[in-house]
Amino acid sequence: MVIVGGIIVIGCVLGGFIAHHGNVAVLVQIEEFIIIGGAALGSLVTSNSVPQIKHIIHAATYALKKKPTTKDQYQELLLCLYELCKVVKTNPLSLEPHVEKPEASDIFKKYPAVLNNHHVLHFICDTLKVQISSPMSPYDLEDLMDKDMKSAHEEEHHAAHAISKVGDAMPGLGIVAAVLGVVITMGKLSQGKGVIGESVAAALVGTFIGILVSYGFLGPLSDKIMGDIADDGKYVDVAKSAILALAKECAPKVCVEFGRRTVPPGARPSFEEIDKATSNVGAKAA
Repeated sequence: MVIVGGIIVIGCVLGGFIAHHGNVAVLVQIEEFIIIGGAALGSLVTSNSVPQIKHIIHAATYALKKKPTTKDQYQELLLCLYELCKVVKTNPLSLEPHVEKPEASDIFKKYPAVLNNHHVLHFICDTLKVQISSPMSPYDLEDLMDKDMKSAHEEEHHAAHAISKVGDAMPGLGIVAAVLGVVITMGKLSQGKGVIGESVAAALVGTFIGILVSYGFLGPLSDKIMGDIADDGKYVDVAKSAILALAKECAPKVCVEFGRRTVPPGARPSFEEIDKATSNVGAKAA
């Protein structure tokens, strides 16, 4: 939807401009793009380290393809957690191969939505490794999981804030380009009204570009990244609720119910759906 939104922005802006008999070629001012784009890139490089810049690029590209977590993905997570909880209840030591090498685990292989989500996969495996090697109280375990989630979110939020700051600066950088265009125009005052008009128009394109990129692209992109972070965080939070219930000695189905209640209502499987699915898993295992 990010790409679709960008197409709508460009289409409507240019469409309105053309409807007023504007010449689109006038808007193609390479020099203005170089000034504004170069200044924006320079400010981004100045305020961020190389790892942070790589993370910003990753977050931006991820936002272009990221879709909201579906009901089926949540159901896969709940069923995966159910099987893991059953293993813990039956023989805790037999869980070790699954969390040490999840890519080779028969349980995780059945749930690609979990296996391919490296954040939630590592969260589940690392937390269960701790419980296997040195069991913690539910209180301490919750504190540990919260710290893990907070650390991950802080890094992810940095990318959104960095893009937002660049977006906020774009109108100002557009004015910088426009002012430079006016300076150039002042040197053409003796060349006639036509030349001056074209030069002023080219200068104003800089302001147009800065404002459009800020409010039409970078601002919404930052919001999309923040929304993706919240969506991914809810997915991890479901795992946290189930694992915490396991630490409280709850039965596997009860652990899954704790997780199910954490799923956002719009994507939450019903109690009957999960009860039937977990019963089928149990029947297959038997």
